[in-house]
Amino acid sequence: MSQKLAHQQILQNMDQVCSWFQGVSKRLPMPIYSSYDIRDAGYKIANVDANIYPAGFNNICPADKETSVGLMEKYLKTHYGPQVKNILLVTEEHTQNPFYWENIGAIHDLMTGAGFDIRIGFPRVLPEPLKVTSATGREFQVGSAVPNSDLLQGFNPDLVVSNNDFSNAYEEWAQGIPWAVNPPRELGWYQRKKSRYFRHYNDLVTEFCKIAEIDPFLFRVETEEFNHFEIENPDSRKELADRVNAMLMRLREDYSRRGIAQEPFVFVKNNAGTYGLAVIRVTSGEEVLSWGYKSRKKMKAAKGGRDVEEVIIQEGIPSIVKSDDATAEPVIYMIGTDLAGGFLRTHAEKDDTESLNSPGAVYKRLCVSDLAVDPEGCPKENVYGWSAKLGLMAIAREAKEMGVVFQGYRPGQDSPEKVCS
Repeated sequence: MSQKLAHQQILQNMDQVCSWFQGVSKRLPMPIYSSYDIRDAGYKIANVDANIYPAGFNNICPADKETSVGLMEKYLKTHYGPQVKNILLVTEEHTQNPFYWENIGAIHDLMTGAGFDIRIGFPRVLPEPLKVTSATGREFQVGSAVPNSDLLQGFNPDLVVSNNDFSNAYEEWAQGIPWAVNPPRELGWYQRKKSRYFRHYNDLVTEFCKIAEIDPFLFRVETEEFNHFEIENPDSRKELADRVNAMLMRLREDYSRRGIAQEPFVFVKNNAGTYGLAVIRVTSGEEVLSWGYKSRKKMKAAKGGRDVEEVIIQEGIPSIVKSDDATAEPVIYMIGTDLAGGFLRTHAEKDDTESLNSPGAVYKRLCVSDLAVDPEGCPKENVYGWSAKLGLMAIAREAKEMGVVFQGYRPGQDSPEKVCS
């Protein structure tokens, strides 16, 4: 089923789809923001990565940045009350990455534009405040995000908003702070698993597609967990290779039944990682067995130097999306349950089967705010948007399964027009 037909099915069943979405989302806390990498192969449009601590708000469509100010205000006032004024924004310690600070600047502008007072800090004690500079020359003062620090003198946070993905647990910091944190630290990569997320995502795809009368194959992404991975152990690599071959065989048979000519491939990914690290595309188990030093090194360590001990084997989805003749993939940002923004990640040096989340990526226009103007005339924004919404609900179910508590969070329900616009 093409993107256009999926769009039509969603529109025809919009009342039922919206009712289902509201029923699921109102029962579970939703993180303040999130982002989703989506691949569109024509025969399949699926969510292939979800980030609860997104780092590219600066790249979203300019029109989306404007509308996101109101979405941020609505989320914070709905779920934390009108008394929230002071927000402590806890960030990554990427002092030498000026592009990351463009993202922080965009988040800062969303919150100050919504009327909140913002301070920026690292989740540890600093000897003295730091000054960091973004790629466009904006300067930010960063201090210690701990009680009684210089940064917080005369500033009592009503809420901590985290943009640190907690690949490291920061246990000492967490034990010493009295404030609610959103997204909760416990959703960080020190304990989060991609396999858990994709299990919930695919379950939700089944529910959604039944209501929208769509073949769930269109939105699914086959994903398997491989535990006790030891990159330097030949037996472990042999077992992984066998699992890769088995998935490729199943995909080949499924594609053949459906008349899909695409030769299947898979990605082997760190089960608890981000920034596109420890991700390798393979087309056979024999490739796993022949990994040389460079590939083994790539799969050995993740962000923060953590060892890769679990991986997922995930169906590879090629991209038919192009921008200026470069391979592209849509990325959708959400604030709470609302579509907040989008962009196309492009990479002129990558083909349509490779990961585009790597150095050299360029970001192009994709505006989800166009949906509010003409829903029927925005098939890609609608279909990509629903993949993101399924991802958001998967995160919420993932958090529930993990026992994660959103401290201070008040349930609240958006209107149908806002949720499904």
